[in-house]
Amino acid sequence: MMQTIFLFLLAGLAEIGGGYLIWLWLREGFHMSYGLIGSIILVVYGIIPTFQDFPTFGRVYAAYGGVFVVLSILWGWIVDKKTPDLYDWVGAAICLIGIAVILWGPRT
Repeated sequence: MMQTIFLFLLAGLAEIGGGYLIWLWLREGFHMSYGLIGSIILVVYGIIPTFQDFPTFGRVYAAYGGVFVVLSILWGWIVDKKTPDLYDWVGAAICLIGIAVILWGPRT
C-alpha cells in the first residue's frame, strides 16, 4: 500500500508541478524554459501511474483524480498562499473517501 500511495503522490506532484511551470511561462511571463521543463514533467506524470499494481487504467485514473483534488488544495495553500476554507477541506475529505472506495472496495 505504501508504494500505491507514493506513486499517487508522485504523479500528483508531477502533474501539478508541470502544469504550474507552464502556467508561470504563459500567464506570468516567465522564460520559455519553464514551459519546456513543465512539459517534460507532464510527460513523466503520464508514465508514473503505469507502475501501479492495479490492473485497470480507468480505476487508477479515477482514484488519481481524487488525489489530484487534495494535492491541488494543498499546493494552493503552500505555494499560492491561499488558505483553504471549510468547503475545500470537506471536498478533500470526500475525495479521500472516494479514493478508498474505488481502490479498496470489495469486488466480486
